[in-house]
Amino acid sequence: MSCLERIEKAFERIEQGGLNTYITLNREGAVERAREIDRSKSEEGRLSGVPIAIKDAITTKGIRTTCASRMLEDYIPPYDAHVIECLLREGAIIIGKTNMDEFSMGTSTETSYFGPTLNPHDRTRVPGGSSGGSAATVAAGEVRLALGSDTGGSIRCPASFCGVVGLKPTYGLVSRYGLIAYANSLEQIGPIGRTVPDVALLLDVISSPDPRDSTQIGSAGGYLDNLTPALEGMRIAVPCEFFGDGIDPAVERAVWDMIHRAEELGATYSEVSIPSVEYALAAYYIIAMSEASSNLARFDGLRYGLRLKDEGNWHATFSKIRAEGFGEEVKRRILLGTYALSAGYYGRYYLKALKVRRMIKEEFDRILSDFDLIFTPTMPFTAFKLGEKINDPLSLYLADVNTVPVNLAGLPSISIPAGYSGGLPIGLQIIGGYFEEQKILNASYALFEDGEDERGFS
Repeated sequence: MSCLERIEKAFERIEQGGLNTYITLNREGAVERAREIDRSKSEEGRLSGVPIAIKDAITTKGIRTTCASRMLEDYIPPYDAHVIECLLREGAIIIGKTNMDEFSMGTSTETSYFGPTLNPHDRTRVPGGSSGGSAATVAAGEVRLALGSDTGGSIRCPASFCGVVGLKPTYGLVSRYGLIAYANSLEQIGPIGRTVPDVALLLDVISSPDPRDSTQIGSAGGYLDNLTPALEGMRIAVPCEFFGDGIDPAVERAVWDMIHRAEELGATYSEVSIPSVEYALAAYYIIAMSEASSNLARFDGLRYGLRLKDEGNWHATFSKIRAEGFGEEVKRRILLGTYALSAGYYGRYYLKALKVRRMIKEEFDRILSDFDLIFTPTMPFTAFKLGEKINDPLSLYLADVNTVPVNLAGLPSISIPAGYSGGLPIGLQIIGGYFEEQKILNASYALFEDGEDERGFS
């Protein structure tokens, strides 16, 4: 099959799928690049001719990038994000920009200005968020690889709900240059794929050093070359707080089955306690909303973004543009973040949240000094119905209870399929030490690839 035929088949699958996985399709650019590859008959690059989906929060030169918001409905960036430059150097073809929660704020991809994405396993349910389009397009077989971003679980949640593999790298491993910011101190770009080797390959490509991001360390890569099923002798911590009230019994059983499977493969486990995670959700949302309040102040409609015809004085225009350009969830988080940062409340909320964050990091460090990995459920339940929680923000925030502690600590974490309940995927979360992505990938490879057929994954 020629590269052009492969790309055309991908577009055909997307159009026939009807899942609303994409906001913008890069049909002309993808076809032109495929023809160039076919003409040159070149296989240079580890991703030569491979179609890849990109979350719409990652800037792509000449391709509309909206963050799923009316505010940026017609924004076309003049530059590529670092990760996009890396993909293009390796011969990848950008197939399109995937749907997401507006400005990455959500757990279901229902806050998108362009409508919700549907879960490929059950079209009446959400795919998770905020990188829901990226996970759903991989799960549906439209593409094999995608990029997402993860601020509080936005890669791992949809990976769990859609039954694919999603990795949140260590904070600082992958450059954030070109990622439209929600909460700078928490977010990372990461890979989503159908298999662990897919994710390892994509991490190899996107983790190269970038001097434009001063928080990035970068990596020499080698994740795919060094990928081997390895759990023999591993010490696994199982924190009891992640199996508390609200967890679906089917999810708990599936995760424990995977823990016992790890035992069979030579690992040992012990139940532990991380008491400070009780405060993780509160600390996370104060920090994330405060950073969002600052980051989204730039969207005033004057330099770029939404412009309205009936403009008055600057203050009235600024207020109206933001009122009409942002969705309800984004406005809610900006308001709460502004309140937390306001005079008289900074110390009471934001500063206290930073202290809790430090406690959480220290407790994870303590656990990981005695253990190699931490196993938890990715999400406490399977994908919920469309519309079930969207009008109850608190219940949506509570859904992130198992993922946000990892972002607060800056640790790497992966979600891999752990089974099904009622036809809906369940995810196992594996957390490792800083820059120990290789260890996480090897353990995931042992669990997910070994015995894959007998557990019914495809």
